Amino acid sequence: MDWYKLSVEETIKQVQVDPNTGLTDEATKKRLEQYGPNELVEKDAIGSWRILLNQFAELMVIILIIAAVVSLFLGEYVDTVVIMAIVLINAAIGYSQEYRAEQAMAALKKMAVPTVRVRRNGDVQEISSTSLVPGDIVLLEAGNVVPADGRLLQGANLKAQESALTGESEPVEKDLQVPMGDDLTVGDRTNMVYMGTSITYGRGSVIITSTGMDTELGHIAGLIQEVEDEKTPLQRRLAKLGTTLAWIAVAIIAVVVLTGYFLRGEELQDLFLTGISLAVAVVPEGLPAVVTITLALGSQRLLKRQALIRKLPAVETLGSVTVICSDKTGTLTENRMTVTILDVAGNREDIETLVSRRGVLLEAEWPGYTQPEMTALSVLIRAGALCNDAILKQTPSGEWRAIGDPTEGALLLAAKKLGYDKAELEDRWERVGEVPFTSERKRMTTIHRMDESVRQTDLPWRETPYVLLSKGAVDSLLQVSSQVFVGTEIVPLDDDWRQRIEAANNDLASQGQRVLGVAFRLYDDPEPPNDQESVEVEAVFVGLVAMIDPPRPEAKEAVDIARQAGIRPVMITGDHPLTANRIAQDLGITDNDRCLTGAELSQMSLSELEGVVDDVAVYARVSPEHKLNIVEALQNKGQIAAMTGDGVNDAPALKRADIGIAMGITGTDVSKEASDMVLLDDNFATIVAAVEEGRIIYDNIRKFIKYTLSSNTGELFLMVIAPFLGMPLPLLPLQILWVNLVTDGIPGLALAQEEGEPGTMRRPPFKPKESIFSRGVGSQIIWIGTLMGLVSMLVGYFAWRNDPEGPWQTMVFTTLVLAQMGNALAMRSNEQSLFSIGIFSNRLMVYAVLSTFMLQILLIYLPPLQRVFKTEPLTLEKLAICLAASAIVFVVLETYKWVKRLRTQSS
Repeated sequence: MDWYKLSVEETIKQVQVDPNTGLTDEATKKRLEQYGPNELVEKDAIGSWRILLNQFAELMVIILIIAAVVSLFLGEYVDTVVIMAIVLINAAIGYSQEYRAEQAMAALKKMAVPTVRVRRNGDVQEISSTSLVPGDIVLLEAGNVVPADGRLLQGANLKAQESALTGESEPVEKDLQVPMGDDLTVGDRTNMVYMGTSITYGRGSVIITSTGMDTELGHIAGLIQEVEDEKTPLQRRLAKLGTTLAWIAVAIIAVVVLTGYFLRGEELQDLFLTGISLAVAVVPEGLPAVVTITLALGSQRLLKRQALIRKLPAVETLGSVTVICSDKTGTLTENRMTVTILDVAGNREDIETLVSRRGVLLEAEWPGYTQPEMTALSVLIRAGALCNDAILKQTPSGEWRAIGDPTEGALLLAAKKLGYDKAELEDRWERVGEVPFTSERKRMTTIHRMDESVRQTDLPWRETPYVLLSKGAVDSLLQVSSQVFVGTEIVPLDDDWRQRIEAANNDLASQGQRVLGVAFRLYDDPEPPNDQESVEVEAVFVGLVAMIDPPRPEAKEAVDIARQAGIRPVMITGDHPLTANRIAQDLGITDNDRCLTGAELSQMSLSELEGVVDDVAVYARVSPEHKLNIVEALQNKGQIAAMTGDGVNDAPALKRADIGIAMGITGTDVSKEASDMVLLDDNFATIVAAVEEGRIIYDNIRKFIKYTLSSNTGELFLMVIAPFLGMPLPLLPLQILWVNLVTDGIPGLALAQEEGEPGTMRRPPFKPKESIFSRGVGSQIIWIGTLMGLVSMLVGYFAWRNDPEGPWQTMVFTTLVLAQMGNALAMRSNEQSLFSIGIFSNRLMVYAVLSTFMLQILLIYLPPLQRVFKTEPLTLEKLAICLAASAIVFVVLETYKWVKRLRTQSS
């Protein structure tokens, strides 16, 4: 039921309660049985054992387990231990990630209120919040957390902080009236309070209308539990790679066994072992370990850039992002209301321009001043600082921060910028009374006694003992104003002046600014007024103050970088559409006025939203379902969506998005638990920096895959083609496994630590369905692998022809291993020469190449290892041939990159 559409009387009738006495014990018992306890219920959670077993269901992991079994069968116990260690480490990491992801519900439960004050049986009692039922009368005051959804019954200046549900940073004023309009979002239902929000001002009583999972918070909890975790692009690509490699492995076994048996008549057992060894060699056992370590190293680098990674796959997902859906407040903006424009009769000034003229402004208080518009501006600024309950505090760094209402804080900071200190002003204008703000009047008024120096010199307040200062909504102040302050004169507020003030107000509001009016009234009686009726009458309207939560200075540059990188920024906010559009245009997120509101989204089906989601860059006044629908529509259109959020209302969308990004400073525990990444500085620019890091990581993973599979392709080419030339099998099973072990290991880890390529953020992201072999990776794997296999085979072929009983097999083995090291060095950059990026810029790669070379030398010349790997010592001449031949691969790759650079420059 839409409770906000009902009057107080209709609500009382609907829930069947006497508001004066509350529910009886008997009625409470029946309703508790009917509706259940007031708590969030968690659906059947996945058991820990099931989470653990799921880690072994991935195809790549199954292939690795088979490889471990085969290695055990071949007597390769070291390989078996290493492969199973990789499997278990990955399972442990995956388990911890999924287990943490299930903790979002626990964070939601923390928002429950332990005890509440409720009216039952005619008495006010303090009970556990879990015992609340619909119809209970709950008493609320400033500092209370709302225990369940309720309709306001009574209220005195009640304000609620609903940012966790709506995303709006400012407290919402509550009143008893039924708000106008249908399908209102939570933020516009001003006669309702909601579970998990907090009361910041005033007091009141509410009729509980919904409890537990029927509340708005419960609805969000249900959405979180319904959202299924999406596989990351890398996980999908690796799964596809695993399927491809599995079929290749089966084909290899068939080819080796059939060709060896029918062409050369070799023993089936030996052929089968060789085929199995080659099939194992096809599988890059080091890939899961390299991916995990690459992601872990990336997450450490991201932490230094103020981004905390909660789930490792998110690091790579960042690099695939095509759309960033960002909240406005605090992420794109400073989360601090700031005065931008002061408007007095006949004059509008930008605040920064006034700061540069502040000396002139301070002189405007004195009589005989020749710039009357400055006098009016001075009055406007001082009145805004004096009719104000906020205070300023100086931080250890010397920065001034406002404590209190954000709007009032903005007025004080503006006054401070212009040379007016509230404490000093109050020494001269002592506050002796006030009429507090109410949502009905939409204004507040303070009464000040002026000291003798002010009464003798200051314009326009000379010779009067008291001045009454008012601030509030412009239309509200115009209702109680009869005059207007023009320069240094007070003139009647006629229709012409009213129209000019209203036009200025509408103009500023249309720019997305929040506008306040300021007025004063001179009071000549010796005693101050003591009743509201005699205070807010015959006021003199001074001018308008416009303010906005300004964009972060670095946000515009970050938006530009994102656009250059082919990423579309989208703003999703609970704020007003005009404000959202103004900020979005300032930042370059949009260049038009198109904005979809929550009310419009409520009328659209998912398919209709999919039709416009690629064209809309600004969404305002949205609800949790809207955010979820926007993400789903983007994903259905093939986009990889990142979603930022800080409130409880953001949690379902954060969990559904390809990468959910929570705010570290303003974010709730619920949003953090549902996210993949936490911004420690709540800054949009950090997201863009994280995207760059994600792209570097994915590039490095692709480099490793290109490197390891091209090396494996070389082995396959060698083993499949050699028998057609009449040669015996050029490599033994143990030698194949050794090549795979040393080349997949440290060199692979070294590639994971490469710096980013030039232009990383000047190219479009990889499309979600784009293969891991796209953009030349697949073709390079084939021709580089063929080149390595061909070079190794030719070395072995000519050595075999010259001396069939000589160490030709050791020469093939050595050439292949060293060629793969040249391949690793050349793979460090897709376009840049090894010599331009620096041979020693990646020291781990240097150690990897040198250590692999030394190990190969030991295999050739150390007798115990000769016996194990069936190698023979090589003469210096034969070793030199192997070195020279293996260098061909490096030279060809560097030449290929040189030609590629020339083509890029010419185009």
